[in-house]
Amino acid sequence: MPLSVIYSRATVGVEAPAVQVETHLSGGLPALNIVGLPATAVRESRDRVRSALLNAHFQFPDGRITVNLAPADLPKEGGRFDLPIALGILAASGQLPSQHLARHECVGELSLGGELRAVPGIIPVAQACTRAGRRLLAPASTATLASVVPGSQVIAACDLLTACAHLNGREPLAPVASTPLTDTGESGPDLADVVGQVQARRALEVAASGGHHLLFSGPPGTGKTLLASRLPGILPPASAEDLLTNAALHSLSDSTSMAPLRRRPFRHPHHGASAAALVGGGGRPMPGEVSLAHGGVLFLDELPEFHRSVLDMLREPLESGQVTISRARQRITYPARFQLVAAMNPCPCGYDGDPERDCHCTPEQILRYRQRLSGPLLDRIDLRVTVGRLAPEALLEVSARGESSAQVRARVTRCRSAQLRRQGCENAALAGDTLLQVCALGSAERGHLAKAAERLQLSGRGVHRCLRVARTLADMAGAACVGRAHLNEAMAYRRN
Repeated sequence: MPLSVIYSRATVGVEAPAVQVETHLSGGLPALNIVGLPATAVRESRDRVRSALLNAHFQFPDGRITVNLAPADLPKEGGRFDLPIALGILAASGQLPSQHLARHECVGELSLGGELRAVPGIIPVAQACTRAGRRLLAPASTATLASVVPGSQVIAACDLLTACAHLNGREPLAPVASTPLTDTGESGPDLADVVGQVQARRALEVAASGGHHLLFSGPPGTGKTLLASRLPGILPPASAEDLLTNAALHSLSDSTSMAPLRRRPFRHPHHGASAAALVGGGGRPMPGEVSLAHGGVLFLDELPEFHRSVLDMLREPLESGQVTISRARQRITYPARFQLVAAMNPCPCGYDGDPERDCHCTPEQILRYRQRLSGPLLDRIDLRVTVGRLAPEALLEVSARGESSAQVRARVTRCRSAQLRRQGCENAALAGDTLLQVCALGSAERGHLAKAAERLQLSGRGVHRCLRVARTLADMAGAACVGRAHLNEAMAYRRN
């Protein structure tokens, strides 16, 4: 049969659209042409496929070979189409029976000797293949990673000969056992290592209980980074859906053989990170740090040292939980629902307001330093806490150590579970009428909040964020309604 069809997948963000690799053999001068909007790496597969077939002791057909990657208007990138192109040539030339090809989808890059190499984005491919009800024939180096998709049937092949032996029925391969992701419960650094800092610890628990964004401010060496690194350890176990989405985002990078995370991610980019590194994008769009932190924590240390234009790009993901990257031919959306924790000094030297050390910054320097953070960005941060310096004696007191991460995590988990039962989401995601209904403010509380918002000059967003924090404080106290004490504490966090 001079015509064959092999099913494969491309990658567009975290999606894996279907691609049909159509191969036709005809008479004429020997040539191999690939059409269907292939990138350079795809066009170069002609030489890789030819060498792989010859070194695997197959016959490379004489004549004109045309390979069409349909749909033709979808850009095709990378070496993932090497394996389906090689199988298409073998099927079209009669060297491989085609009866089993319709039940499989194939991706993989070929070496010149015929070995299969890993390709990026294997998890989105496995997800789409499972939804289509087909088996995925993939390189053995990525089979374990692809098998985390629930219900997947992944066939692991180490080379072209093994793949062909499976497809012609001579040496069938059993699917790799599916191993869905679950949170291992590893807490990481313990919150008990933090000495003192009662207010900061309280704010950390509030942030974990409601999923709120948090900003620590204070002199150097007061424990801001230490506190931030303890947040993942007190968060509830991550859902299987979040773990799978995070694994899919990580699989889009070049490190396709990396083991998927089995706990919430904690991303800590340097303040010199570019906009593409932090938010995503580039010539070949890739997910940024905000997406790699999906379902976990994004920690930005020395917040004013980031470029202001880079920080302002955080506004969209902080509100919508996703990042959309627009290009001339396509728009790519990456999930980016993360919890932001940031740390900063009060001034360039770090000692403005410190009772023990003098600040050497001029008022103009302090103003310029703080103006690196735009008002709209700060307005999206629910909790702002000043971390003060501890006395040397307190640092040496063993009794000053607080509760462990396990103890706090148990309370946080109960609080989050109550929120999910009540409204189906964490308090930080509440909006509109649902927020007002859940808070159930009385007339006295509404009047108190209105006066306080006018006095503090809170925006509409700021009022709603105060309500969300107050609802979390009420949940932590076991209260059915939000009271004045909860509102006062929530507004105190915004004053800081």
